[in-house]
Parts: sequence; C-alpha cells; structure tokens
Amino acid sequence: MRAVLWDMDGTLVDSEKLWDVSLSALYDSLGGTMSRQTRETLVGASAEETMATVYAELGLELDPEAMAESIRWLHGHTADLFDGGLPWCDGARDMLEALAAEGTPMALVTNTARALTERALNSIGRQYFSATVCGDEVPRGKPAPDPYLRAADLLGLPAAHCLAVEDSVTGTAAAESAGCAVLVVPNDVPVPTGPRRHQVGSLAGLRVTDLRRIYVDLDRGVRDRTA
Repeated sequence: MRAVLWDMDGTLVDSEKLWDVSLSALYDSLGGTMSRQTRETLVGASAEETMATVYAELGLELDPEAMAESIRWLHGHTADLFDGGLPWCDGARDMLEALAAEGTPMALVTNTARALTERALNSIGRQYFSATVCGDEVPRGKPAPDPYLRAADLLGLPAAHCLAVEDSVTGTAAAESAGCAVLVVPNDVPVPTGPRRHQVGSLAGLRVTDLRRIYVDLDRGVRDRTA
C-alpha cells in the first residue's frame, strides 16, 4: 500500500444527508417527490447521471439546457449547505491525520464537480491531499475507472499499489475496475462483497497498520487466484 485514495461524500464527510436536502428541494422546484429507491441509485453518481435520473423519474423532457441549469441550481444549493460545515464520518479525520503523520500519499477522488469540491475542502482541509480528482475533470466519472486511474497517475503510482476507501456501489466499482484494492465503509446503501473488497462498519478504531493488513490480504488473495 503506497497510497490511499479517498472518496469524499459519505466516506470522509457525512455530506450525503446534505445532498438529500438539496435533491428534495430540487424535486420540489420541479413539481415532484424523490422516491427512496431513486435516492439510493444516486449515491455516488455524477451530476449528469443524477440529472438524467431525476428528469426521467419526473417524466420531464431530457433537454440539455434545462438539465444543465438544474445541475447549477443543485450545486449552488448544496454549496450553501457545505459552507455551513461538513460533519466527519466516524474515524475519518483520525485516519487522515495518522496517514499524514507517517507520510503516506493521499488523493481525493470524487464524482462531485470541482467548484463544489473546493467548497467542501474548506471544511475537510486541502493539506491532506497530494492530488484531487473531480468528476468534471475526467472523460467518464464513477463507476468508470477514469477518476481513480487519474489519481494514481498524478501520484506517480500504479493503481494496484493504492488502497481506495469508498462507501457506495458506484465508487467501489470504479476503484475496483481501476485495479485498486478497496476498503468499503457503507454509509446508507449496502455494497456487494467482492474478491478485491474488504468491508468494515466504520473507520473508527482502525489504525494505519489495519489498512496495510487489509491491503496485503486483498492483494495476496488476487495473486493466489491468478497463480
């Protein structure tokens, strides 16, 4: 494990609840109500995927200009909420501090757009990350591997030497397809198990040595299966 690649929403900070508020307000403005099933499918999704899902559920015309305006509205509303402060997920800040103290390179890898991520970093702290990759800076966002491949490249490392920390089905699929070992810390939505995935209920109480052990176990398991 030569680096740790962090998802943001629902993994480092419990911002998914703020997204709930913003999405509900967007649905209200468009004359509808968001279903629980739809909200679950949107966890970890890109802005474009989110808006396509919203418009399809509400039976609205998939007009690019209208959808782009809805994205701007959603991000503006969410940014105001972010500015009020973001609550940390259990154990996340302690793990960031511990990894930083031993000099482990870290990157932030999120489907959230750059402008909104910058607002979030005001709360999280930019100093932890050697690189940040946002959903609007790669050809394809999660669940495609592009964000994680870009982050590993910026750190000068193969993705296989990185441990990704994720909370969602979408993000876990992206990290895994990039070649990362994945520590899954589900937030609101269950994430399926897999050979290159290790699940924990929380980061609270974990040490850096635990992350290294998890990475080694996952890496060994993959090599054993391909031997």
